[in-house]
Amino acid sequence: MSETPPDPMRLAQTNMRNPQIKRFYRQATVGEVEGGFALLLDGRGALTPAKNRLVVPNRPIAEAIAREWAEQGEFVAPASMPVTRLANSSIDGVARTLKETRAEVARYAGADLTCYRALEPEALVEDQAKAFDPVLEWAAQALGARFILSGGLIHVAQPEAALAAVGRAVDAYESPFAVAALHVMTSLTGSVLIALAVARGALTAEAGWRAAHVDEDFQIRKWGEDEEAAIRRAARAREFYAAAEVIASL
Repeated sequence: MSETPPDPMRLAQTNMRNPQIKRFYRQATVGEVEGGFALLLDGRGALTPAKNRLVVPNRPIAEAIAREWAEQGEFVAPASMPVTRLANSSIDGVARTLKETRAEVARYAGADLTCYRALEPEALVEDQAKAFDPVLEWAAQALGARFILSGGLIHVAQPEAALAAVGRAVDAYESPFAVAALHVMTSLTGSVLIALAVARGALTAEAGWRAAHVDEDFQIRKWGEDEEAAIRRAARAREFYAAAEVIASL
């Protein structure tokens, strides 16, 4: 029996729940080492929660991690370190079950956010069309994947050819870091198509995040924004942008 694929977001959230620890280092820098680039805390290589070497494939990712560590105050707050958490989950989890994680990402195409549309009110229908139609048009042109729309929440079976095309696009990512980043973006938005569009540069991270939250933004304009919900959304946005930054660097 195959292992259950790791959920990078769940791994990240587990790290977030760890108690804060007092800062134990003065400087966070980057060093080139065998296999890539490492976070150095006072010149010593850092480890992941599973005690693997925290080594990433390129300098931009390593520098982003080092910035997160350098910006910590008296206590180390994992919740403020999305790139570090993504790297940890890539090394400790996704690298072991790469095939299964890619399959999990691709499965989102069977019920992609962009395919489910409101029937009313008219303003929301128009907002969704403006946000989602360009993504679907991109998928058709770039991936050869044409999807069927559904009114409301009624499930619609998507063409096998479209699902296969998305699967091929996801399988093209071989780096555990890229796959973990794609998983994070997909699970946060509910759309593998938005995630792929951002990953391939067809959408900016900001545009992808806005598209995924068109319904929520409509409700905010109508009823106002809840403060706690806004805080949670901001935290998710940091995770999304960190993942977009990682995959862009690869």
